[in-house]
Amino acid sequence: MAIALSRRRQEQSAPYWPGFVDAMAQLLLVIIFLLSVFMVAQFLLAREISGQDSALGQLRSQIAELTELLALEKSAKENVDSMLIALTDDFNAEKAKSSSLAAMLAAESEKGGSAGSTISGLRTDLDKEKEISAEALAKVELLNQQIAAMRRQLSQLNSLLADAETRNRTSDAQIADLGKRLNSALAQRVQELSRYRSEFFGRLRQILSQRSDILVVGDRFVFQSEVLFDKGSAILNKEGQMEMLALAEAVKQLETEIPGDIAWVLRVDGHTDVDPILSLQFKSNWELSAGRSIAVVNFLITNGVMPKHLVAAGFGEFQPIDPGSTEEAKSRNRRIELKLTER
Repeated sequence: MAIALSRRRQEQSAPYWPGFVDAMAQLLLVIIFLLSVFMVAQFLLAREISGQDSALGQLRSQIAELTELLALEKSAKENVDSMLIALTDDFNAEKAKSSSLAAMLAAESEKGGSAGSTISGLRTDLDKEKEISAEALAKVELLNQQIAAMRRQLSQLNSLLADAETRNRTSDAQIADLGKRLNSALAQRVQELSRYRSEFFGRLRQILSQRSDILVVGDRFVFQSEVLFDKGSAILNKEGQMEMLALAEAVKQLETEIPGDIAWVLRVDGHTDVDPILSLQFKSNWELSAGRSIAVVNFLITNGVMPKHLVAAGFGEFQPIDPGSTEEAKSRNRRIELKLTER
């Protein structure tokens, strides 16, 4: 009587609880998928931008060097201008002195006679002043030439600096445009893969629609381990081989339809229950779950599926879909999951 009541309660509650669990699992998987796509997009964008950042860093280094060189040239020009002003003042002083000596010479010439020796000395001094004035003029001319050359260099440096700043702005614009195009391309690839995933899962639903022990949970097909393997074994049984043959045909057809530039894989995940494994072949549930997923992958490869489109993963007992400890919960957790995803 108690067993009958228990079964009646399970039959009354069964239609609601699995549906609720599947809905929550589907929502969680959609969120995880979106987060994965976002992380992949950010990783690719960071890798593309890092190359642009390197070029941009070199360009900014060149701008810094040109700015420093321009500052040095401006400082040298200021020094030359100061020297020119000083020499001009000396030249004007010498010129005034020469004029004074010339006046004195003229005055002495009018006196005549005894002033001859004084006149001779004044003429000598005047000649010396003229030589000094000529040297000062030559120095002033040389400084003017140096100033003209510095002005030309400053003009060239300003032109180079303007070009570097223009290239810097262009690089920033290119990086922004690259990020937009990369995000657009990633979104397009995700949409394409989602479309093929939808077609693939629709095809598998048709193939496996007669099996009540094969479930669709979110974006994954879930096979109970008992369908494919004997207890504690990682060798596909006859029934499991028949199921995997149908899967291999669906995957091979998918390989001909998905464009080659879309990176995709069919991930085969092995899961166990929490009971420890007691086997000479497998030392832990990790090894059992990995062995079963590898067995499925090897069978698919043997039947024509390209190895580059397959991934085998073992999760042991650490990713249960039913947290309960009953035999029914353990049976649900012993499973093989198939997921079409990005590589």
